[in-house]
Amino acid sequence: METEFSIFNIFTMMGGLAFFLYGMKVMSTGLEKLTGGKLEAALQKMTSNKIKAILLGMGVTIAIQSSSAMTVMLVGFVNSGLMSLGQTVGVCFGSDIGTTLTAWILSLVGVESSNPFIKILKPSSFSPIVALIGVMMIMICKKHKKKDIGNILIGFAILMTGMTLMSGAVAPLAESEKFKSLLTAFNNPILGVLVGAGFTGIIQSSAASVGILQAFSTTGGLTYGMAIPIIMGLNIGTCVTALISSIGVSKDAKRVACIHISIKVIGTLILLPIVIILQYVIHLDFFNNTIGYLGIAIAHSVFNLAVTIILLPFSNKLVNLAKWIIKDEEGEKERDTKRTLTGLDDILLKTPAVAVHSCLNATMQMADLTQETIIAALKILTEYSEESAETITENEDIIDGFEDKINSYLMKISKSSVTGKDSRSVSKMMHCVGNFERISDHAVNLVESAQEMHDKGIFFSPECVNEINVITDAIAENINKAFDAYKNGDLGIAHKVEPLEEVVDNLSTELKNRHIRRLQNDECTVELGYIFQDVLTNLERISDHCSNIAGCLIETDEKTNIHAYLHDVKENDETFRKEYRSYAEDYFKRLEISDGKAS
Repeated sequence: METEFSIFNIFTMMGGLAFFLYGMKVMSTGLEKLTGGKLEAALQKMTSNKIKAILLGMGVTIAIQSSSAMTVMLVGFVNSGLMSLGQTVGVCFGSDIGTTLTAWILSLVGVESSNPFIKILKPSSFSPIVALIGVMMIMICKKHKKKDIGNILIGFAILMTGMTLMSGAVAPLAESEKFKSLLTAFNNPILGVLVGAGFTGIIQSSAASVGILQAFSTTGGLTYGMAIPIIMGLNIGTCVTALISSIGVSKDAKRVACIHISIKVIGTLILLPIVIILQYVIHLDFFNNTIGYLGIAIAHSVFNLAVTIILLPFSNKLVNLAKWIIKDEEGEKERDTKRTLTGLDDILLKTPAVAVHSCLNATMQMADLTQETIIAALKILTEYSEESAETITENEDIIDGFEDKINSYLMKISKSSVTGKDSRSVSKMMHCVGNFERISDHAVNLVESAQEMHDKGIFFSPECVNEINVITDAIAENINKAFDAYKNGDLGIAHKVEPLEEVVDNLSTELKNRHIRRLQNDECTVELGYIFQDVLTNLERISDHCSNIAGCLIETDEKTNIHAYLHDVKENDETFRKEYRSYAEDYFKRLEISDGKAS
């Protein structure tokens, strides 16, 4: 009995598309979490090696199963200053090739055979088993990675179920004369390109468009001549996501989207005339053959491979074209990298692992500026400079802004689904950026003390200057250790911070006692005494924050309670005592007993 195509078939097809898109989303999210940002982080290490860039672009796109997400990532990286425009071209080519894998996977739906070993390859045969395994892994497994694998399996099963639903929904069209007459309109290659581009632009998924095209191929009414222009069009249509992501970003980020579109459009402008000539001038019978699942997958891959081979040698020209289309405004200044925080782009939140990695780069930038600022503040106590004082104050304002932006971004990340490792990184960053900001506050306090002495024309005595030099040298060493430990993730250095912090505390106590003796002997004025006390207090606080940074690293990475650790290490650790004695001997030896004038 012949089955007619009805409104219910349309509902089934829409439901199948919904399953397909949701399955793709679940699968790609699971894949992103499973990679833990490793593949995405590799994108920032691009060199001028185009082949390496292509391979990495393919790898990341295959891992996350979305060329659109890949392009959005590139827009975010370039907007954040983490990648240059030229580095993205090879990645775009690789991403276009990588995205064709989905079509090959979907071609399994077309497997037909009575052989049970071949029949098992058909998704309708193995998808239920894959789904069951995925559900069991989510319910039974305790490790997050295994649960992520379970999500990937469920996503795959849902995707294939959607594909099967779409194929079943359009099956009655094979007998419909009206549908066959409608398909004749696609004999016009230009119309095929426009329809492919328009439809993909609406649903923003080339994988879904390819899936629908493969579903329609079951009717037997699609030929290679009809399908190839549509495939070219859907490759253009997938660029809509990149266009949307480029709204409100930097010019170079807009140029990434422009390069992506240029590759597809130029590729179509070159290959479409060749197809038209072969089909309508030379009259190759190949183009009149019926196309199926596998044929569409092959055509999709051949198009992207051909475009890559043709345009890859002209990568620099593509960059120049993007710069010509999106011009810099006359007199536009270059970005002030110190004042502009890089890496915190909301676009990257779509891939939480990448957002975590990018935020880590932003905290590194904040750490560098804080370290530079506090070292300058230590010097200003004995070598006052108006210009240096202004720079330190300006930097403190920048660092305050950095803290607000980073913490706000970290809160957004924490609302996403992140791995245990990334969650620990978020916690570590939240604690450390607060300490960076507090250190910059104390830097300004030191500047205010130096400014007060400069404005009043009063100065510390040579003995007092020597004492300040000794303790600031100790603090500078501790600052470098703490910040190097954070930036390099070096726990060995982190463990050296606390012994030196103990020495700083004892140095401060010794200097306060000396100050009291000078006051008792009328060798120091009360006014200078207050300033000296304020300086020592701020220096102690700076050292405390260095200890907090190192402690946070130790607590997070070694999974220990920092208070219990500090108590135990100070009481029972011979290495700690040995390092403490070494630092103490060095710095206390430099404290010369002075009988000079008052401070």
